[in-house]
Amino acid sequence: MKIVSIESYVLTDKLKESFYFSQWGYSERKICIVKITSDSGHIGWGEGYGPAGVIKAGIEHITPFILGQNPLETETIWGIMYRRTLDFARRGVLMSAVSAIDVALWDLKGKVLNLPVYQLLGGKKREYILPYATGLYFANGNGENLSKELAEEAASYVALGYKAMKMKVGLGIDKDIAYVKCIREAIGPDVKLMIDANHAYNLREAISLAKAVEEYDISWFEEPISPEYYDQYAELRNKTSIPIAGGECEYLRFGFQTLLKSNSVDIVQPDICATGGLTEAKRIATLASVYGVELVPHTWGTGIAIAAAAHFITNLDTIPGRLNSAECMMEHDRTENGLRDQLTSTNMTIKNGYLELTDEPGLGIFINEDALIKFSSCDKGKRTIDTIR
Repeated sequence: MKIVSIESYVLTDKLKESFYFSQWGYSERKICIVKITSDSGHIGWGEGYGPAGVIKAGIEHITPFILGQNPLETETIWGIMYRRTLDFARRGVLMSAVSAIDVALWDLKGKVLNLPVYQLLGGKKREYILPYATGLYFANGNGENLSKELAEEAASYVALGYKAMKMKVGLGIDKDIAYVKCIREAIGPDVKLMIDANHAYNLREAISLAKAVEEYDISWFEEPISPEYYDQYAELRNKTSIPIAGGECEYLRFGFQTLLKSNSVDIVQPDICATGGLTEAKRIATLASVYGVELVPHTWGTGIAIAAAAHFITNLDTIPGRLNSAECMMEHDRTENGLRDQLTSTNMTIKNGYLELTDEPGLGIFINEDALIKFSSCDKGKRTIDTIR
């Protein structure tokens, strides 16, 4: 069996309303996805996290080195991609191109073998995953009615059955405290609440905010400070009772080794579509287990990324093992995203606040060709998907 084609698409969706976080605003969602086809006619789909146009260029750079390879040999192909990019891409967006290809290969392999990806990764270790709603951005930048809007949004997630959610902070410590208090009051004491600063604060500010919101039972404080400052992360951990999370800006197991050796975080958050794909995420999970640190992937994008995270989490070891194991959480972005909502469909279901996978082969996703054409610049007269998905 051989890889006969690798095609990438940049998909764009203009948002009806911009939303903001601590760094800037979003007026559109733009994502690069990749389609890999084997000479057997099987197709795999992958996705890269980051600047879509640059990721597409990265995929095109890597393509000549892996065309003709056996798509079932995911580790062999990963090694080729790694060696071909090592001199200039140990970190950053080109690794997202590697990740997109790797995820697509796992999807393709599952379809060839008629097995779900979680079985290829080693098996199902849990029946259910606890998804948490990611939302609660600053919808109007810094609007006067933001407290009311955030409270209503948070309450809507509870009404949908979510048992956990993550909000953005980073508008300023006093405002953050007020918004955290507002949301906690809106959702009550039994729903988990996390905060994410997207590295908006320096160490002094992060300590101040953490101490101020400890009373609101925060499950973790994500990216409180810039990811370069490992020692400061470690110092912050020692000055708050709130668990510290980070890692979406790390790449490969080597970056996570630095993060873990410095005792920087209680929870590591690799993005499967950026840090090296499922092949490398599996290695990062093993490394995290060596340090006894929890892992909750960062997930942002289309249904491809969501499915990849779900299969990965289904296979994660629970450490420590015990009769009543802790629930494994998964990020579930709820912001406006037509790419996520229209590009793929799946038989995965969320019931009573928990996500359950099916045994569909590969990632268990179905691509909507009309949506692919709608959101990309591909030829509207050309059909791109065969009957094997």
